[in-house]
Amino acid sequence: MSRIGRNPVVIPAKVQVTLSGGRIAVDGPKGKLQLTLPRHTTAVVEGTQVKISRTGETAEARAMHGLARALVNNMVKGVSDGFQKKLEIQGVGFKAAVQGPIINLSLGYSHPVHYPIPAGIKVTVEENTKLTIDGVDKELVGRVASEIRAYYPPEPYKGKGVRYVGEHVVRKEGKTVQ
Repeated sequence: MSRIGRNPVVIPAKVQVTLSGGRIAVDGPKGKLQLTLPRHTTAVVEGTQVKISRTGETAEARAMHGLARALVNNMVKGVSDGFQKKLEIQGVGFKAAVQGPIINLSLGYSHPVHYPIPAGIKVTVEENTKLTIDGVDKELVGRVASEIRAYYPPEPYKGKGVRYVGEHVVRKEGKTVQ
C-alpha cells in the first residue's frame, strides 16, 4: 500500500469538500479548486477526512494512489492557507514592476520583458527586486515562478539573474591572465 496514499487528508473547519463522480471540488476561504481524480483511484469523505483508495495493485495504481492523495492535500492546503513563492532579482539595473495584469521585467536585454499574470495569481513587488507570487493552486504558483526565473536564470560568473529566495548559485572562477 502506498505510504502517502494511506494517510487521510484532514479537512480544516472552513473548508468544504464535495465529490461527484470522478471529480473532487474543494471550497475554502481563499478560493475554489477542482480536480478529476487520476485513474485507478477513488475518494470518500468521512467526517473531517478525505480517504483516497485505489482499485488495483498494479504499479500504475500504486503510483496514482500517492499522487491523488498529494493533489487533494495540496488543494485543501491551498484553499485554506494558500501557497507562496519568492523570487529575487540581482544585477545592476535589473528590476521588476507590476502594471495592471502584466509584470514588466528589465533584465539587461535591449527590450523590457512583459509577463502576463494568469488568473488566480497575485504578484507583489518590493524594492523593485523582490517578487512574491501568491495563489491557491500550488502547481500554478510554481509554474509562474519558474517561467519568470527562466527569462534570466542566475549565471555562475557574476551571479546576475532571477533566483528563488535562498537559492544557492555555484559560482565559477573567471579566466586568469598568465
